[in-house]
Amino acid sequence: MIFIVACMSGKKANNAENEKPLIFGNHPTFIYKTGHDYFNNVPVTLSADKKTVVAYPGPGDVFYMGKLAYPTRLSGGYLLDNRGINVDVAFLKYTYEEYSQLKTAPSLDELYANIVDKNPLTELYDCGSREQYKDPNDFEGLVKEKFKRCKKIK
Repeated sequence: MIFIVACMSGKKANNAENEKPLIFGNHPTFIYKTGHDYFNNVPVTLSADKKTVVAYPGPGDVFYMGKLAYPTRLSGGYLLDNRGINVDVAFLKYTYEEYSQLKTAPSLDELYANIVDKNPLTELYDCGSREQYKDPNDFEGLVKEKFKRCKKIK
């Protein structure tokens, strides 16, 4: 999956940890868990063999509607993706805040060298199009019903 390109404002934003999930467009609904806490770390997409970065956001692309696109914390340690991850996600050492302040994206070699985890996911669920969820509480409902309406990817 290619990152959603959202040329948004590069202004500073506060940590969105306690805010409502972002609901937008036809973006897939991915809910996931990681082996370590990467809540603040910027995700990139690796090739299937984990040897190259194939997709990454520009510094201005880590925003949505003027706020940093942190994942949304859900119960049970699950996270709702608000950036555009997939099964080949890796996390960079850069936090959203740090990355958003860069003038340009690092080179592919620099990005790869700054990966902190190439296999971060312990669980990943595809819960369909984001358009079908009108209420932010719907995402919490998916967790409570043990992802019955979702496809387990990992």
